[in-house]
Amino acid sequence: MTYQRINLEFRDNLAIIELNHPEVLNAISQQMLEELKSAVSELADPKNGVRCLMLTGRGRGFCSGANLGDREQIKDESEESDSLDIPFSLDNTYNPLFLMLSELAMPIVTAAQGPIAGIGMTLALMGDIVLTGQSAYFLQAFRNIGLIPDGGITWLLPRLIGLGRAMELSLLAERLPADKALEWGLINRVVPDDELLAEALTIAEGLAKGPTLALGLMRKAYWKSFDNSYEQQLHLESKGQLAAAASEDAVEGITAFMEKRERNFKGR
Repeated sequence: MTYQRINLEFRDNLAIIELNHPEVLNAISQQMLEELKSAVSELADPKNGVRCLMLTGRGRGFCSGANLGDREQIKDESEESDSLDIPFSLDNTYNPLFLMLSELAMPIVTAAQGPIAGIGMTLALMGDIVLTGQSAYFLQAFRNIGLIPDGGITWLLPRLIGLGRAMELSLLAERLPADKALEWGLINRVVPDDELLAEALTIAEGLAKGPTLALGLMRKAYWKSFDNSYEQQLHLESKGQLAAAASEDAVEGITAFMEKRERNFKGR
């Protein structure tokens, strides 16, 4: 697929997806959404050897939310109805993308600056490690246009910052600055804007050299932990550990530890 609204770059075992519509602060149009789904499918293919994904945005903002001026998304404004077919049926648009990202068998690093709003906030928070520049702020602006939060954010936010703070962000639609987001535990690090990409790349490249199978199993275990009982989670850990222990990377890691040398993981 030819990409126009995103850039997809491969650097050895690292894939970088950059949202690429800075004129509208990378608001997500139908075209961008389809390109995102295609890119995630492409990098998830084992033949491409990708072991980590990094998400970022071109220009001064990560993503300002859905592009409500995109006529491909708002299709039905018939005279007989006052309702809009907003970007979504979610089950056919955004939801498949976020399910793909949640099930990706590799770590995700987000590097975000400027506005991180609406569905763009959900996208940013799909990162396992989320870094922002000091200029960044988060915004759940759905109430301002008479809609409800979507993309799974009503599931994700309470688990990250608690129900009270999730309600506050959504009901009041106030900006949450990067420093406060860090204090709340919503993100991992805040760095100067001009250091953001370098810092994120250092982390992403380190993860791309790691034991990918084990890292993917870690992601799966933590995502499942929200819904599993303690007993179910113990069982999931047991199955995951058996799979990890059978990997070449586990043999390499243990051998390197015993021989007191640097590890050389292959991602398998």
